[in-house]
Amino acid sequence: ELRPYQLTGVAWLQFLNKYDFHGVLADDMGLGKTLQVLAHLSLLQQNNQLNTAVLIVTPTSLLGNWLAEIIKFTPNLKALILTGQNRKKAYQDIKNHQLIITSYGVMSRDHNLLSKIDWHTLVLDEAQAIKNHKTRVAQSIKKIPAKHRLCLSGTPMENHLGEIWSLFDFLMPGFLASQKMFQKFYQWPIEKEQNQSRLQQLQARLAPFILRRTKSEVAKELPEKNEIVKFVELTKAQAEVYESIRITMSDEIRKAVKNQKSNQILIGNALLRLRQVCCHPALLKMQSINEQADSVKLNWLEMVLPNLIEEGRSVLIFSSFTSMLKLIADKLENLKINYFKLTGKTASHKRTERIEAFQQGQVPVFLISLKAGGAGINLTAADTVIHFDPWWNPAAEQQASDRVHRIGQDKQVFVYKLITRGTVEEKIHQLQQNKQLLADNLLSTTNDIGEILSSHQWEDLMRPIEA
Repeated sequence: ELRPYQLTGVAWLQFLNKYDFHGVLADDMGLGKTLQVLAHLSLLQQNNQLNTAVLIVTPTSLLGNWLAEIIKFTPNLKALILTGQNRKKAYQDIKNHQLIITSYGVMSRDHNLLSKIDWHTLVLDEAQAIKNHKTRVAQSIKKIPAKHRLCLSGTPMENHLGEIWSLFDFLMPGFLASQKMFQKFYQWPIEKEQNQSRLQQLQARLAPFILRRTKSEVAKELPEKNEIVKFVELTKAQAEVYESIRITMSDEIRKAVKNQKSNQILIGNALLRLRQVCCHPALLKMQSINEQADSVKLNWLEMVLPNLIEEGRSVLIFSSFTSMLKLIADKLENLKINYFKLTGKTASHKRTERIEAFQQGQVPVFLISLKAGGAGINLTAADTVIHFDPWWNPAAEQQASDRVHRIGQDKQVFVYKLITRGTVEEKIHQLQQNKQLLADNLLSTTNDIGEILSSHQWEDLMRPIEA
């Protein structure tokens, strides 16, 4: 039984289909975008309008999720997954299925085969995968013919307006003019000059083709989500390592700032090392530092986690460093706390088993790498999320948190963000606020543009802790 807002979503998808339009279903994470699309496709089939197959392209980690949803909600639609080394045989069986599901990687490798088929609908799940129009994935997907095109993304714009242009270059090429014209007429005036009039013009142009509902608007039964930014001070030993790394690379960084294009790797490496120190000096893999080195965040976790578990809480801990997850796992074993771990190396069947076991309450803690578990999975058994380290992209963190805060959650959710004060992490946190503001302004109907994200200020990021 669809919720009222989901019925509205299906009606909107039917409208796009009827008039040969294309669009972005941009509902908040956890509001059932997959279900709305399946209901829409099921209606088409029942009305004998699905005369050719539908191609659904998704991150590899979500292939199983799509199949499970199809079996559960629309068993009338026969589905086939295109993946693995033996997938070539499956191409001969496409005509016997309504839904073909594949990953972005397979699509990119097999686009010559896929482009020979006239698809009824081409659906891109987590469509921010094509936000950079220059990538092979983005260029390949545009060569696949389809009568209807849909993008699904709770975060259609993560960093800048050029990402929206890329999505619509896939959906309706030319609708937002060429990239250069879009930059000149919309992107630069909005981002650099904070031009309210141009923002409203862009909103009006996009409005019929983007449907976005937030959880606060339509899922009022969802319990509250409390975000707590926890600023912690580096230990003395950590601070000394941080400063030594910063000073060592500062001269090179100053030279690199003058010529960013040719020194992106150097700048990125310096910032990576500083972020690693903020988590744990041992991540640097330096002979002078061992795994017993002091880490303020690990100390905080050791103090807080046993209390959370004693209160009966189920906890997700996210980090962008898999090596940090290993150190946390070692600490949990010392504390005799049971846990599961999910990274990009976790086999798909193990991934499914661990998710189901966690949902059944078999362990109180789930350690998850941000990339491997940040989207497409349901972990409503948890009520506490800890982001061990901040990521440049606020949408990625939001997606990770919304593994918990989604339909089916009946408990109040607490999200902790650990930030080391005065470091590059605090600068990242400030950048996140600006990026979030830009996205919210574009996708809302009433706007009051304040600060807009400008280019990264590397000098600011590399200031000493005392600054």
